[in-house]
Amino acid sequence: MKVTLITGASGGIGAEFAKKLAAENHNLLLVARNESKLKSLCAELVAKHNIEAQYIALDLSVIDADKTLFEETQKRNIEVEWLINNAGIGSGGDLLEYDLAVYKNMMQLNMVTLVALTYRFLPQMRANKSGTIINVGSIASFSPIPYMNVYAATKGFVKAFTEALWEENKLYNINVMLLCPGATETNFFNEAKIGDDKKSFFSNQKLETPQEVVISAMNGLKNKKLVTVSGTQNNLMKILINFIPTKFVLTIMGTMMRKNFGIK
Repeated sequence: MKVTLITGASGGIGAEFAKKLAAENHNLLLVARNESKLKSLCAELVAKHNIEAQYIALDLSVIDADKTLFEETQKRNIEVEWLINNAGIGSGGDLLEYDLAVYKNMMQLNMVTLVALTYRFLPQMRANKSGTIINVGSIASFSPIPYMNVYAATKGFVKAFTEALWEENKLYNINVMLLCPGATETNFFNEAKIGDDKKSFFSNQKLETPQEVVISAMNGLKNKKLVTVSGTQNNLMKILINFIPTKFVLTIMGTMMRKNFGIK
């Protein structure tokens, strides 16, 4: 069976991708840690859209989780036509505020697993001379961010990897796109231990919804964009970052982040 594989699919942007693509008649393979949410979402999409939807409950921050996932797709005779690498985690605060294990898990999930899944499913796409890969970066992909330094660095990696991947796979008719949301109304802030009182710092407007991010992504794919930044404010920020000296950006952001996180 040919499917679209979506990681981090139990909620937020991943779940919205699932709903949007199920409505466009994609069969789905959804991956996340929360089995009950995955099971419920699959049942909902099968009933509503008459597609096939399967799930694998798996923690992709675990070393070699990509191998486990790939082998399971082989057992189920699943062929991945679209790969949406959406799973990711972040943190907010001083570097030494968290255990080293937190950063290792973040780098494993945001970078290593993303590359590994791309590596494992790309050969079949090349053989078919078709396929789509969407790697979810962030507005943080475009600049270092004090007090979110490891997270921003992982998303900068995703940007560089995806842009090079785009060029390498044009010969094989494979669509590759980097999706860069800004602050979005998902569970990201809770997972990153950034409370509701601090969320407003990341956007002076209402936070984007996952639906809005996915609409931007689909429009970007339709227009064959290499990079899609969702939201007017985020597009403006990306442009400004390109023209303002890095030290100046870091000084402003560092001052604001210290105030936001109560760091003295």
